[in-house]
Amino acid sequence: MEIGVIIFPPLGRAVQTAQMIEGLGFSSMVFPDSQNLAPEVWGQLMIAATATSRIQLGPGVTNTVTRDPAVTASAAVSLQAVSNGRAVLGIGRGDSSVQRIGKHEDPVASFERSLQMLQGYLSGEDVDRDGFASRLEWIRHAKVLKVPLEVAATGRRVIEAAARRADRICFAVGADPDHLADALDHAREAAGAAGRDPSSLRYGAFINAVITNDVAAARNYVRGTAATFARFSAFKGSKLENLPEPLRAAARYLREHYDMKAHTRAGAAHTAGLSDEFVDWFAVIGPPEKALPRFEKLAALGLDFLRVVPGSTDMPRELASESIMNLAGLVRAVG
Repeated sequence: MEIGVIIFPPLGRAVQTAQMIEGLGFSSMVFPDSQNLAPEVWGQLMIAATATSRIQLGPGVTNTVTRDPAVTASAAVSLQAVSNGRAVLGIGRGDSSVQRIGKHEDPVASFERSLQMLQGYLSGEDVDRDGFASRLEWIRHAKVLKVPLEVAATGRRVIEAAARRADRICFAVGADPDHLADALDHAREAAGAAGRDPSSLRYGAFINAVITNDVAAARNYVRGTAATFARFSAFKGSKLENLPEPLRAAARYLREHYDMKAHTRAGAAHTAGLSDEFVDWFAVIGPPEKALPRFEKLAALGLDFLRVVPGSTDMPRELASESIMNLAGLVRAVG
């Protein structure tokens, strides 16, 4: 099982960040696409690509609302060429990048249509745009392998769309092995129902984690992003009654209280609604010797990769550095 990280790159430090992550042995590094909260993602990824040679790179994740499929595909193929085949196109329905311009996440049906268009563009095919045959006309000069399309998925309908259209699925459902196993089984069943070989897809998960001997600090500073990812289970239309009890209670609370102005921050008022028991269930926290069995259980599910979310955005730098170093040790142990 490959382990990578999702990181907000400090402006002007994409090179140093990428080289550090690669040097620590992680398999991938993805940057959020949230134009009002972070530097422009594709530019930062291009810079990172020129300074690395091994790690996979991509947005974690872009969306189908703020960017047209042709624009996104062109950027992804460009990154694939510059990185010598290390690009991955992570995409979702939209979150903070969409909210910050006063819009809402893409409806599932519209999202799936965009996935279909993206696959056409990435493959160099004609894409029907209301009767106009559109394609990336320059792609034949790139001479690169097709960029894998990776869908961030939480709800069952999005998992089904991803199983029909994507190359990879990255579940955003927390770190509980039973809940993850249910999502994984559903994806495989949906792929089979669509006439696809379930083994032809790659499966991964976003995992919120802070690895330190100070359990109280770990629990505190994982809360911001744990709340963010748990909230995906509370999106409009989600059937909360179908969620496992720890997540059901948290999602119900976050549906009413989540404050996007404090997005991903551990100090946000809405994190007070997440019990310690829920945080311990949804995230991976604590010293390496206690975290390692959690990661081993995830590997045992048959997941191909993880995208670790290493804490919240207001986490002290010293704790962030310690956690990343400890995570690197787990990479070596699990690998």
